[in-house]
Amino acid sequence: MEERRGEERRKACWIGSQITVKGNVTSAGDLVIDGKVEGAIEIGNHDLTIGETAAVIADLIAKDVTIAGTVNGNVLGSGRVELKKSGVVEGDITAPKFVMEDGAVLSGKVDTGTRK
Repeated sequence: MEERRGEERRKACWIGSQITVKGNVTSAGDLVIDGKVEGAIEIGNHDLTIGETAAVIADLIAKDVTIAGTVNGNVLGSGRVELKKSGVVEGDITAPKFVMEDGAVLSGKVDTGTRK
């Protein structure tokens, strides 16, 4: 079982709940944030998860973005953005697919790029 946990850790980078980052964050792999980040987060063609305990003041750029914590900034997902019921976003969301659970809070606009 310990070997399996090691495999899981290698699949994603993690900023824990006790960590505060001030500055830009980039990653060449999936990223999970449970702590505080102030700056910009850009991880390109990888997945970004903002956990329930996270407090982020940053613009987010990733492939798929899942938000369960608090984000103050714009979110750009090239694949999908999902706002969980505990998620709060103050900013605009741009993604071809957007899902918002009942109870989530969004103060901003959503652009899915699908105009008819």
